[in-house]
Amino acid sequence: MDDPNLGLLFALLIFFIICSAFFSSAETGVMTSNRYRLKHKAKLGDKNAQRILKLLNQPDRLIGVILVGNNTVNTLAATIATIIGQSLAHQFGISNDTSVGIAAGVLTFLLLIFGEVGPKTYAATHPEKVAAFASYILPVLLKVLYPAVWLLNLVTNFLFRLNQNKHDKKDKLTREELHTILQDVFLPAKHRNMLIGILELDNITVNDIMIPRQEVIGINLNDSIDDIVDILRGTHHTRLPVYKGEINQILGILHVRNATRFLGQENLSKTDIMQYVREPYYVPESTPLQAQLLQFQKQKRRLGLVVDEYGDVQGIVTLEDILEEIVGEFTTNISEHHQDILPHTDGYFMMDGSLSVRDINRSMHWKLPTDGAKTLSGLILEQLETIPDGMVGLRLDMFHIEVMQIRDNTIKAAKIKRLELVED
Repeated sequence: MDDPNLGLLFALLIFFIICSAFFSSAETGVMTSNRYRLKHKAKLGDKNAQRILKLLNQPDRLIGVILVGNNTVNTLAATIATIIGQSLAHQFGISNDTSVGIAAGVLTFLLLIFGEVGPKTYAATHPEKVAAFASYILPVLLKVLYPAVWLLNLVTNFLFRLNQNKHDKKDKLTREELHTILQDVFLPAKHRNMLIGILELDNITVNDIMIPRQEVIGINLNDSIDDIVDILRGTHHTRLPVYKGEINQILGILHVRNATRFLGQENLSKTDIMQYVREPYYVPESTPLQAQLLQFQKQKRRLGLVVDEYGDVQGIVTLEDILEEIVGEFTTNISEHHQDILPHTDGYFMMDGSLSVRDINRSMHWKLPTDGAKTLSGLILEQLETIPDGMVGLRLDMFHIEVMQIRDNTIKAAKIKRLELVED
C-alpha cells in the first residue's frame, strides 16, 4: 500500500464503483418515478419534474446513456481490479491466474452490493429524490456520449423495429387500470367511491337498478276518483306513471306538483287529470347507466319506463337511482331507515325477498354476487336451484342465509349475517 500507483488504482476503483452506483440508481429512480405526480408538479412549475419528464420523453436515449455509462465504468472497474490483483500477486508471490480470479470475485461482490442492489433498492424507495439528482447529470452525459448513444439507438431500433411514436401510449390508463389505482389513491373514502361509481356505470344496466314493476306505485285510471286522489295526497314520489288497467297500458307520467292545480276543484274528473300527464319515456332494459344518464340529460327527463325486448314494462328507473350509484344512498344508513332491512338477533338482518341485491350491497357494504339474479329472492333460488318447501339455510361465500317466508313460489323474507361475525 506504500506504492502510490496502487493507492491511485484503489481510488479509481472506488470512483468507478460510485459511478456504477449512480447509473444503477438513476435508471431505477427515473423509470419508477410516478409520471402522473411528475406531470402535476411540472404544471405547477417544478423544474426538477420538468427535467425528469424531458428525460422520460426520450426513453431510448435515456436508457442508452445509462447503459453506455454503466457498462463503461464497470469495464474500467474490472480493468483496474485486474491490475490491482496482478500488482498484489507480484508483491505476495501469488500466481497471476489466482490473483485475477480473486480480483474478479471481490469486484463482482462489491459491484453487486454497492453498485447494483444497494443503489437500486434505495432508488426504488426514493425514486423522485434520486431522479431529481440524476436529471442534472444525465443530460450533460447525454451530450458528451451522444455519438455512442446515437449509434446504439440506431442499431437497436433497426434490429427490434422499435416505434418511437408509441412510447407515450404507456402513459394512457385503461378504465380497468384506473379503477385499480383508485382503490389505493389517497382520497377520502366517499370521494374515492364516487369516482369508482362513475367508472362502473358502463358495467351496470338499468335492469340492474330499476324498481321492478310489482313495486311501482302509479295511478290506475280504472280506479275511482277518490282512490286516485288518496294516492296523490299520500305519495312520497314526485312523479307517478298513469296507466289504465295494468302497467303495460301506460298513458303517461304525472308530476305530482301539478296535482295541486286540480286536487282542490269540485267535480274532478279523470279528463282533468290527463291534461297534466306527459307522454311516457321508454328505456330498453339493457341500456348502460352512463348512456342513460346522458339520455336523461338530453331528453330533460328524470323517470323512464324500463321495457324488455317485447315492449313489456319491467319497471321504472329514475335519475336519482343512477346518481345513487355514484354518490351512494341519500340516507346515511339504509339499514336503519329502510323498512325492508331490519336488524335481527345474533347479528342477522331480516330482509324482504324483493330487495335488490345491489341495494343490499350498497347499504350494508357487503359483496353479494350481482352477476346473476337481481333480487334477494332470485339469488337464493338461484343458489338452491329449486323452490324450497319450508325454511332452509344456506351458505353463500361469506354469508349465512336463512329463508323465513315463502309465498307464491317466491321468497318473501330471509335473514342474513356475515360469517365473519359468527364465532366458531
